[in-house]
Amino acid sequence: MPELPEVETIVQDLLISHILNKPIKNITINFDKIIGNTTPKLFTKALIGQSIQDIYRRGKYIVFVFNHDFWVTVHLRMTGRFVIAKKEAPFSKHHHVIIEFRDGTFIIYHDTRKFGRWNLVTNLDSFFAKTGPEPLSQLTLKQFENLIAKTKRMLKPLLLDQSFIAGLGNIYVDEALWDAKLHPKRLSSTLSKKDIEHLYLAIQLVLKRGIEAQGTTLGTGKTNYYRVDGSRGKHQNVMQVFRKTGKPCPRCGTTIERIIVAQRSTHICPQCQKKQL
Repeated sequence: MPELPEVETIVQDLLISHILNKPIKNITINFDKIIGNTTPKLFTKALIGQSIQDIYRRGKYIVFVFNHDFWVTVHLRMTGRFVIAKKEAPFSKHHHVIIEFRDGTFIIYHDTRKFGRWNLVTNLDSFFAKTGPEPLSQLTLKQFENLIAKTKRMLKPLLLDQSFIAGLGNIYVDEALWDAKLHPKRLSSTLSKKDIEHLYLAIQLVLKRGIEAQGTTLGTGKTNYYRVDGSRGKHQNVMQVFRKTGKPCPRCGTTIERIIVAQRSTHICPQCQKKQL
């Protein structure tokens, strides 16, 4: 699933794709359930003739800003991605939303597993009311300390909870916990002030590193994350622990292990990330 760095990369790709301020001529929806909170007919009616004014990210959502006090949010879920075309692309069963602009440009939403969702939103504050703060722009160390102080949960599921902090997923949580030398099953209530600081800085570090590398593309399959131009992310080349089972820890040389935490595949160094008794 695309996480904060992947979604941020896609947003930046879309912003330089020359699709802003262009009136929409037509919208084709080939899978009705991709529209999450209204009907395809109403969704299409609302957007035709409008133009995208801006695009930004909130958590794992892409937010398209339109003219008249409404927004479209897109969650890519597992396999959603965007393609920009200068002419209508050959039909694919995985092209579920096709937006045609009056100048002949197309935005194509490709989603192999069909889990992604588009929403037509008239109250953005309400839509994101249960979404946690942005870790890179809305969260100071003191605020993070206060959030941790209110919890007593295992660290991995806590950090994956989008109502706690927005944007983190399996990859970057594993990387951050390794960097902070914290076991993913450790309870948040047992962290010292120094532990909390290390975790805060680790989250900042791994997310910035992921953005700088334009996200993580694992393997070569069609269900992987790809940028708008079809190129791969590069973060997989600098990951320290995620999917490194059986390889030596970059810090101490101990063999990386794969465990299950809250039903999620998790990668740790058993030496660096000792579970607190």
